[in-house]
Order: sequence, then C-alpha cells, then structure tokens
Amino acid sequence: MYPLLFRAVLSHLDPEFAHHAGMAVIRVLGVPPLSRITRRFTAPDPRLQVSALGLTFPSPFGIAAGFDKNAVGVRGLAALGFGHVEVGTVTAVPQPGNPRPRLFRLIADRAVVNRMGFNNQGADAVARRLATLRRGAPDTVVGVNIGKSRIVDVEHATADYVASATKLAPLADYLAVNVSSPNTPGLRGLQAVETLAPLLRAVKAASGTTPLLVKIAPDLPDEEIVAIAGLAVSEGLAGIIAHNTTISREGLISDPAVVERAGEGGLSGAPLKERSVQVLRLVRTAVPDDFCVIAVGGVETSADVAERLDAGATLVQGYTAFLYRGPFWGREINRGLIRSR
Repeated sequence: MYPLLFRAVLSHLDPEFAHHAGMAVIRVLGVPPLSRITRRFTAPDPRLQVSALGLTFPSPFGIAAGFDKNAVGVRGLAALGFGHVEVGTVTAVPQPGNPRPRLFRLIADRAVVNRMGFNNQGADAVARRLATLRRGAPDTVVGVNIGKSRIVDVEHATADYVASATKLAPLADYLAVNVSSPNTPGLRGLQAVETLAPLLRAVKAASGTTPLLVKIAPDLPDEEIVAIAGLAVSEGLAGIIAHNTTISREGLISDPAVVERAGEGGLSGAPLKERSVQVLRLVRTAVPDDFCVIAVGGVETSADVAERLDAGATLVQGYTAFLYRGPFWGREINRGLIRSR
C-alpha cells in the first residue's frame, strides 16, 4: 500500500515538505492514547533487547540522526517500534541551514541527496524539549548528535562542541560527535587524528558520565578509519557510529541529469550498502569486542540489519529507507529479525 501511495502522491511532493508533513503525523502518534494503541502493533519483541552503553535498547534497530533534528518526534518514533532515536544534528547556535531546495530524491537508487547544513533550533531549545521528554517518557533511549555551528571558525570548533555537550549531555542517553557531515565547510577536516584527539578529549570531559561516541565518514581511506577507531578507544570513548553520508556518486543508476540537478551534498540510502559493511568490518577489527559500534548506511530490510549485526555491529540505524518504505518500517525490521532467529 505505501509504495503505491509513494509513487502516486508523495514522490511528487517537495521532499522537505513531505518530511515535515510526515513528522507532523509521527508527533501525533506519540501522544496518548494514540501512542499506547500504536505500540500494541509495533512494540519490539522482548527477545530483541540489546544491552549496550550501560543501557537496555528494546531493539537493535534505531532511527539515525537527521530525521528528528529538534527532538520533536521522539515519542512518536519510539511508538513506531524504533529501539532508539538519535536526534540532531544539534549545534550550539541556532541556524537555518543551507538555502532551499536542499533535499533531493534519487528514486531509481532508493537514495537521497541532502545538503541541509545542520538546520536546527539550537542546543538551548533542544535541551528544554529533552527535559520535558525525560519527565514524560523516561525509558525512551535518546542519543543526541552534536555538530559545529556554521558561524564558528574551525579553529574554535572545540569550544563550540563543548558548549553543546555541556547543555545536552545531562539529558542524553549518549552523545555523538559529528565531524563527518559534508555540508558544513571545514567540518570533515576535524577527522584528522591530530585535530580530532583534543576535540574528543574536551567533549568527553564536558560530557561527564554520558557515553560519548564519534560519527565518521565513509569516504575516509581505510587506514584513517582504523586510526580513528584506535583513537576512540585510547581516548576512552564509548563507541563509534559508522557512518555518515557519502560525497561519492559512483554506481548510481539514476539518470545522470537527475543526479546533476541534485548537485552537491551527502548521498544516503541503498547505494551505501556495500561500503557500510566494509567500514563496519574495518572498525570492528580495530576495537575491543565490547566496544559499541553503531552501523549506519544502506539499511533497508531486516536482512540488512542482520548482516550488520553478524558483521559485528552492536546496534544498527537507518533513515533514508523510512522515506521509501513508510511509517511501519521499524515494525517490519523488528518482525523480520524475530523470524530470522
């Protein structure tokens, strides 16, 4: 039913408008009594529970950062069966992001190109919303992804990340440092080990007891991925998120004119599947067995999630396939995982 609706109606809507419309529905689903009714059909089987980061996740499958930038749909996403919600990317300073249009579908590839530019309401607003959420839904696992404010020069990035961490870490189940989005100038340069080490050290100190992870790019050379994984371990981080969107356009089957119209930005969706598994295996070989590795990229089905888990992922996240598979995607994944056991 949903694929037919997507082809007939949703695919003709502006992608960002469609996302906001979908989020409005998700927010309603998070309000009692609708949330309780929804959970009757979507709650993960207790056999899917995962212990990681000192937390209990109802399912290994969660929603990746970028979907709920301002922590407005957490209750609804949890009601739809996602085992955790990573909100953000949140910056210390509120910002509108890049000019529109900035979100593009590549339907033939089941992919999306985005150059959103960390559009969000800022750390103060998200902190207030999380404080309210914690009172009303204390058991929902919520990660917070933080990034550099666009108006802050790269040389002052550490202080900017620390400002966000100070406000958000006390309200988050875990914190993720995003140094890998391709849509903020200079951001990916922070992944160089000599630059990343002092940044992570400072953010970890500001985060207190909240588990800290770092999110990396898939476009790094393999040896740099291994080096960052080693750095995360040596700096006492709790885990790595592998990985963000890619700037590559290799292997796409969409009309080249459609790809060209989409322009610059991060590519997500099905084309990342192969690289996602490669990066996951690289990271897993460089970290201890009990180190948390969250796999992201090209996840569409329960078989994809199971493949990531078999390759060493502790948890798995998705985003883009939600746009193509519809609101019960999380339930579909969870039920498929149970059937495969």
